[in-house]
Amino acid sequence: MILSERRVTLKSRSQVEKMRTAGRLVADVLDRLSEEVRPGVTTGDLDRISAEMIRRAGGVPSFVGVPGPLAPYRHTICVSIDDEVVHGIPGKRRIEPGEVVSIDAGAIIDGWHGDAARTFVVGDVPPEVRLLVDETRRAMDAGIAAARPGASIGDVAAAVEGVALEHGYGVLREYGGHGIGTEMHEEPFVPNHRDAGRGRKLEVGLCLAIEPMFTLGGHEVRVGDDGWTVSTVDGSIAAHWEQTIAIMPDGPEILTVNGRDVSLSQIRHV
Repeated sequence: MILSERRVTLKSRSQVEKMRTAGRLVADVLDRLSEEVRPGVTTGDLDRISAEMIRRAGGVPSFVGVPGPLAPYRHTICVSIDDEVVHGIPGKRRIEPGEVVSIDAGAIIDGWHGDAARTFVVGDVPPEVRLLVDETRRAMDAGIAAARPGASIGDVAAAVEGVALEHGYGVLREYGGHGIGTEMHEEPFVPNHRDAGRGRKLEVGLCLAIEPMFTLGGHEVRVGDDGWTVSTVDGSIAAHWEQTIAIMPDGPEILTVNGRDVSLSQIRHV
């Protein structure tokens, strides 16, 4: 989801704390969905649960109303399965054993956004698929670690792509991370491949969504007839992870956590 008007904003410590509140809600939603992603559940069921949680907490879903090529987005989350990389629309589709399910969630609290995504493995999958999910998350962690004051967007991109290059994964070019604050998408764009250049210098108070998207095949993607769902052209499996961070004097702080985030806990049999 890319908005036509984007800007760079630097946040104060108090504003970062407001974003942390929104981020904790997003983490709560994804934690709950980790318990619900199983065979037989529809993607619409997951969307309904997410909407209820966000509204009950006094929040607003970030994605509802985002402009699209055909119509504004109408759902609370994006659910992308197997070769669908991002922006999959929830509906009647039932989750099946052996699928890879990526869920992107966003929430607004008091005007401030949180945005995060996780990829879940449902049942038994080939080892290379499980490794893809694992390593895409590791790439996100590497990108976050590189996001320190004085570094550049290119340093983040290089850290992310470095993990992909170890395995020969495809790295999406058209889609990546972004600035975030009172708007869900602000400048700068955060690519996941280093040949995009060094980019902006990272400053204290800059908040970013770091989100690698890797595939087991090539990097080419297409947008479906619904105007939203982004899938791999070659049909290869994809994984997507995302966290919202704030760049602070001592380094990056992850805002989309709630104290219950366990490394690799989402890569499991369900």
